[in-house]
Amino acid sequence: MQQVGQEPAGTERVIRVGDLQVGVIDDGGDGVPLVLVHGGESDRTQFTRLRAYLGPGIRAISYDQRDSGITVNPPEPYTMETLADDLVGLLDALGLQRANLLGTSFGGALVQHTAIRYPDRVDSIILVCSTPSWALCPDRIDGLLQLPHEDRQKALQDLFVTPEGQARLGGHAGRVLTYRDPEKTERRHAAIRGHEVRDRLADIKAPTLIVHGTEDPIAPYSGAVYMQEHIPNARLRPIAGGRHAIALEFAEELAGHVREFLGVPTA
Repeated sequence: MQQVGQEPAGTERVIRVGDLQVGVIDDGGDGVPLVLVHGGESDRTQFTRLRAYLGPGIRAISYDQRDSGITVNPPEPYTMETLADDLVGLLDALGLQRANLLGTSFGGALVQHTAIRYPDRVDSIILVCSTPSWALCPDRIDGLLQLPHEDRQKALQDLFVTPEGQARLGGHAGRVLTYRDPEKTERRHAAIRGHEVRDRLADIKAPTLIVHGTEDPIAPYSGAVYMQEHIPNARLRPIAGGRHAIALEFAEELAGHVREFLGVPTA
């Protein structure tokens, strides 16, 4: 297995999706297709640690959403539903009729919208430190999103990773937060502020795995419990003491849950 911390093997390319040019990292092969959907402050490179632990039998595909990484999109406002349309457009461009979707935080919200909007394109969903509603997030988070990038990066690090994790990961914990100019940042923040699916969780028909840190100060654990109670055929796997970036700090444990859920045998 690849050494953790190195960029995993995979083809990096740009794919046309409608009027977008989308940056993608695709492991390729005939493994179970798993689309990795990054968080609000990250991009397609967020999943380097997780991919290293996912191992054989999984075709991991990460991509840049609008206003993220190397994706080029029109300078227009959009919603979570727009981003769900983009994700299904990416599946079309990759020749995938169906796929499993794993989303962290903002990406988990996007995965919920996709599963509701396109149930016939989703085999299963994995929600990592996500929420069914922006209204369930603490009020202080909205203030943090207004900070300049460097100040936000410093402020969020303690909310993302435990002190023990910061010591182990070094500066890597902060580098998952990528820079966007104020215009791009505001479009993304506007999209997530409109996220509300509590009244539609029962419409999610895909098998669902929820993995959540019990000490997450951004998307409280109570939201994970709410999703487990309201999404049919959902199971919840808590990460004891985990904060918001468990896909980084607890990548190996999360990967184990993912492989078990997808039915991929341990190598």
